Amino acid sequence: MHPLNPALAATFRPPVMEARRWLEGLAFSQDRPLINVSQAAPVDPPPEGLRQAIAEAALNRPEAHLYGPVLGNADLREAVAAEWTRAYGGPVAPGNVAITQGCNQAFCAAVATVAGAGDEIVIPVPWYFNHKMWLDMHGIRAVPLSCGQGMVPEPQAAAALITPRTRAIVLVSPNNPSGAEYPAEVLRGFLDLCRARGLSLIVDETYRDFDSRPDAPHQLFADPDWGDTLIQLYSFSKAFRLTGHRVGALVASPARLVEVEKFLDTVAICTGQLGQVGALWGMRNLGEWLAAERAEILRRRAAMARVMAQMEGWRLKGCGAYFAWAEHPFAESSASLAPRLVREAGVLLLPGTMFMPEDDPAGARHVRIAFANADTGGIEALGARLSAFGRAAAGDLAGRAGGA
Repeated sequence: MHPLNPALAATFRPPVMEARRWLEGLAFSQDRPLINVSQAAPVDPPPEGLRQAIAEAALNRPEAHLYGPVLGNADLREAVAAEWTRAYGGPVAPGNVAITQGCNQAFCAAVATVAGAGDEIVIPVPWYFNHKMWLDMHGIRAVPLSCGQGMVPEPQAAAALITPRTRAIVLVSPNNPSGAEYPAEVLRGFLDLCRARGLSLIVDETYRDFDSRPDAPHQLFADPDWGDTLIQLYSFSKAFRLTGHRVGALVASPARLVEVEKFLDTVAICTGQLGQVGALWGMRNLGEWLAAERAEILRRRAAMARVMAQMEGWRLKGCGAYFAWAEHPFAESSASLAPRLVREAGVLLLPGTMFMPEDDPAGARHVRIAFANADTGGIEALGARLSAFGRAAAGDLAGRAGGA
């Protein structure tokens, strides 16, 4: 065996890829197709106008095939700054914005500026598994913060976890995997806590475009000194169906972006030009289209909540953006339940164990349902299959008890 980085070798494998391996050797009929609610990614291409803009750039703009600025193209940075200033009610300048190869890279860059091996970062659980993977790979301890009512973390609980090694607190809102939307006062409380304790606050708003609240979810950018503490992350992938083009954003102080530039230059040099063209075209032209996309996601959210309320034994803990976080009624762990649901119910979802510390029993009791790619009919079919699976499981249990 060749030498391996022990931290990387000890990191768990990508959960979505693991779940896809459960499909190997299985076939699903046309009258009962697989219901795949495992991954939070659009399955349709971007609108035609956006695709045409990318095609035109590929054909007619030579610079679209060259390296660009490490921190992103000036026109896209300016557009993000202007929209953020309008939406959040506080001044954000182009010099506060970096464009990244997706929001995952934005997170990696943010963490690289605040922590190193041996440090600690507080993350609410259930956590987004890619965040946990990145911290594990770099020897940074992820400190789990249990959430309270409605799957919302509390600043007071986080304060009790801070040690001399703590460097940052990470929040994701709307949350992946729980769907929880964090109230503005909670986010403000975390900003105040981090500022008082000399920490960074990393707020991942990948799903901000699908927040159910009509107004801005917080006013953190209205704080004149936000740059001393706040790092915000964003993704164009969900808004404009650009997942394959990998375009995200990191918003922070100009001083922090000096450090971010070092990171980005060594891992990608620059974000892909064509994806940036698409993101900018989307920001300029797809406002009404995105509003309709949001309205549809909210309809699916309502359908998910309605269907879950009718399912015996299931308990919906959080529901928002693309996700439902649900407690299942079965005796077995979600780690074995999830692959069994593929075989016996034709449903692919992710077990809660993929989002929780190994020693936390809550992981075994929960599953994540990424419902955004299922229409209301598909969500009703999902509920019917899970309910039928439950009745069959109960019948099997009763039969074994009778045989005993």
